[in-house]
Amino acid sequence: MLLAVLGKGTTKIINAAMEPEIVDLQKFLNAMGAKISGAGTNIIKIQGVNNLKDVSYNIMPDRIEAGTLLGATAITGGDVILKNVELKHIAPVLDKFEEMGCEISVKNKEIQLKAPKKLKSIDIKTMPYPGFPTDMQAIMGACLTIANGTSIITENIFENRFKYLTELQKMGAKIKLESKSAIIKGTKKLYGSKVIATDLRGGASMVLAGLVAKGTTKIDNIEYILRGYENLDEKLNNLGAKIYKC
Repeated sequence: MLLAVLGKGTTKIINAAMEPEIVDLQKFLNAMGAKISGAGTNIIKIQGVNNLKDVSYNIMPDRIEAGTLLGATAITGGDVILKNVELKHIAPVLDKFEEMGCEISVKNKEIQLKAPKKLKSIDIKTMPYPGFPTDMQAIMGACLTIANGTSIITENIFENRFKYLTELQKMGAKIKLESKSAIIKGTKKLYGSKVIATDLRGGASMVLAGLVAKGTTKIDNIEYILRGYENLDEKLNNLGAKIYKC
């Protein structure tokens, strides 16, 4: 999309992603004078223009950051209110938190999540939008390590998205991999360990696991986490966490 905006002629992107971030990018570029249509469907059409103009634009709320903060609340048995959330963007995530026993209340662009004392096991299958987002499966994976019962996460979008599970096993998680699925048997406790952020969302899952692990957890390669989250440590510390960057 970005390349074609100032390209000569018309470009069609077929089998395009349909996530809301693509729709927001179209709105932003069109506000600058681009001629783009179809975002939110699997075919996007871009008519090249000669130039773009300056604009002031508010980007959409980050649905995966919202899901991560909800996951941090769920895994610690907490109670949080998130503001400025686009509810329709994370509806599949909220459904899964409810299945896990969390109490969800929504009002305008606010979400309140009250976690139970013990999460319930669930099954998750990642799907293209508007299905359950692949970027949330590592977050849920961390939560399910301490849930009652056995959960199954099936990854249908990306290969090698389960690298983080090896790190959770270092903390005492009971996980077995079978092809595209992770079988997670909930355990009573996780234990602090030295782990490595294998990717952005996998790194976030380490943070969540560290919140409930007994002792201290040290996470290396946090560049992944810093790339995708703004001041995650400060936000969690404001909720009662004890996170230090070093």
